[in-house]
Amino acid sequence: TPEQMALILPLLPPSPPIGCDREVDLRKIVNGILYVVRSGCQWRMLPKNYEHWNTTYGYYRRWRKDGTWQAIHDALRERVRRKEGREATPSAAILDSQTVK
Repeated sequence: TPEQMALILPLLPPSPPIGCDREVDLRKIVNGILYVVRSGCQWRMLPKNYEHWNTTYGYYRRWRKDGTWQAIHDALRERVRRKEGREATPSAAILDSQTVK
């Protein structure tokens, strides 16, 4: 939704200062990444209504390496926790024998 994208856009890196401006739609990039994550399909099987699979994967890989994807995850997790009336960051974790395996 536009509201959800408004939360994510400030966390995405800006267009590089040198060279051409970004020509891809970042909303399509984010939606394409979420589609692959949710459906479990291969990157090459990304439907045509998203950006090209290679472009989408390139952004995903770059954002994963530079920490952008983790920053998005952390910001959304903190928002959900605050909305539920909990502290923004978890203070403890529980591991059992199934988790350790």
